[in-house]
Amino acid sequence: MDVQAVLDTIAADAGRGDMVFPTHAEIALRVRRILDDPDCSIDQLHKLISAEPLLSARVVGLANSVAYNPSGRVSSDLRSAVSRLGFNTLRTLATALVVRQMRDMSGAPEHRALAARLWEHTAHVAALARVIAKRVTGQDPEAAFFAGIVHEVGGFYLLSRAAAFPGLLTGNLDAWHEHGEALIGRAVLNALGVPAPICTAIEAMWEGYLALPPESLGDTLLLADELAPTESPLAELSDMGRHGVAADIDVLIGEEMLNSILKDSAEEVASLISALNA
Repeated sequence: MDVQAVLDTIAADAGRGDMVFPTHAEIALRVRRILDDPDCSIDQLHKLISAEPLLSARVVGLANSVAYNPSGRVSSDLRSAVSRLGFNTLRTLATALVVRQMRDMSGAPEHRALAARLWEHTAHVAALARVIAKRVTGQDPEAAFFAGIVHEVGGFYLLSRAAAFPGLLTGNLDAWHEHGEALIGRAVLNALGVPAPICTAIEAMWEGYLALPPESLGDTLLLADELAPTESPLAELSDMGRHGVAADIDVLIGEEMLNSILKDSAEEVASLISALNA
């Protein structure tokens, strides 16, 4: 099989906007669009989110997580949860639902299993990116959280199309990491309307070069990817492995500081992952 030719075909389909989402994802995309309206109100959001039970549950769950509710005051209604999270976080959560729906679009059982593992990796990277942005790189934590959610959308789209190309995922996927990840990833990010700064950060992650000291949003993603306990299953199908960094993380940050970050943020990371997986 000419893997590169297949990847070119899949990227071209995504580039034409030839992407069909289930009903849950379509509502989440409508939430994304209304959030981009400068005249958007809490009442409009509440009404639209209420129409999607999965999104409603995730909004309330995330609003009550340690990351967004350090005081421990439980929010039991959707309206107060929407107010607590704010528009940027709601945009991330709506996008997370779209990505999870892409996971479920995979046809064959083995492809769905790979997509489930890719989501597990995604959730860890997103949660870690938010913490690293606050503690290490000084980036906007919500932008880092959003970037973590969408950094593997190209992989989810690949898995959703893999059944149409038997044998694609049984061989070596070096072509995916050399060219395909960026090719398909760009097309899907564009189709989802992901903002340019987030796309730039993901491009930096694909290149795999970590600045010293790490300070950009791309550096934030690279660190989160490296620290995530679960590796992308697509990386495992390639001899190239993870994106990697130029040097050991404990050298770049300091082993003591790194251990402190992971220890102090463990509850926050766990709460974010739980909310995303609910």
